[in-house]
Amino acid sequence: MFGIVRPCRHRMCGKLHAAWLGHLCGLCLTLRDEHGHRARLATNYDGLLISVLLEAQRAAPARYRPAAPCALRGFQPAQVLPSTDPGARLAAAVSLVLAAGKTRDHVADRDGALRVPALAGVAGRLADRWAEAGARTGDAVGFDTGVLLAAVARQSELESTVVPGMSVLVATEPTETAVAAAFAHTATLAGRPGNAAGLAEIGRYFGRIAHLLDAVEDHADDAVRGAFNPLRASGTDLAQARRLCEDAHHGLRLALADLELRDPRLVRALLDREVSDAIDRTFALAGAADDGPAVPLAGHGRSGQPAGHPDGAAQPRPDGCGAPLVVGGACILTTCTCGLWQPRWGKRRRKSWDDRCWCTRHCDCDCCSCCDCS
Repeated sequence: MFGIVRPCRHRMCGKLHAAWLGHLCGLCLTLRDEHGHRARLATNYDGLLISVLLEAQRAAPARYRPAAPCALRGFQPAQVLPSTDPGARLAAAVSLVLAAGKTRDHVADRDGALRVPALAGVAGRLADRWAEAGARTGDAVGFDTGVLLAAVARQSELESTVVPGMSVLVATEPTETAVAAAFAHTATLAGRPGNAAGLAEIGRYFGRIAHLLDAVEDHADDAVRGAFNPLRASGTDLAQARRLCEDAHHGLRLALADLELRDPRLVRALLDREVSDAIDRTFALAGAADDGPAVPLAGHGRSGQPAGHPDGAAQPRPDGCGAPLVVGGACILTTCTCGLWQPRWGKRRRKSWDDRCWCTRHCDCDCCSCCDCS
């Protein structure tokens, strides 16, 4: 499971979280219906932004369908986007192609079990199938995934040119280009061509943030493994990376304000609030991983306190909020755990779900003023 936008149901209004879950489950089920159960491993938090953007631009809301209870949402039913929805199909196509690229990257780096040649070969063949499947689904909604494949191929070439003193944005360009193309295509599908340029700009900024946060998350591990990291290769420290993320998010907000949207609430909650939280969370954890204080932040959190988390302290959440879980070796839990799962020795094991949730006990948000979900 990958992606930076990971809202918890306790930090988002009920209606908006239900809508977010409908897009996430719709993406997962579209991957299953079109490409089989294994394709569901390509489900990611950020891919559903595509279907969210498309629905926000439509003249009328999408028609959701009921989905049966699922273990990954606590055996609860849900209203989800149907697998025939163009937004869900475009999100599935992009998710497959980008997951294929990420898998190939892990194979090239010989990460973990992929050091075994046989497993690396299996993963490589899976990536090839995902790329082909993504291309077929993309064609069905008029999206040429060639731009994504070209960006993935160009990534490794650009990484080999990065040297100390060079801008780290050289390495983020392929990701920016790929996300910009996918976001802009939602304007075509929604019949709002005037939004295309703004969505492309939002995509570039979001791709930049996502790439930088991924590099920050891997900063310490890559140093230990001797693996390529764009921040280390370019000599960009965490404080500089933070400023680049903040600048990109500021540009994203400005471009978002210029879009013509029928219903902007979920888009704003995800691309404004949740991206801001992702930046705070990633740099707080990076500071802890480097055995030092959190990186000095350029701005402040929503509450006006130093960004990091609820009480102004840049600390990682003790209950593992946002940590994805592998379930049965095949499926991936796509909602944040936030302490809902407790081990047998956990002091909150027999408490209610609300009492177990870290977000409920330490919530610093005023959801309705932020999301306008009334």
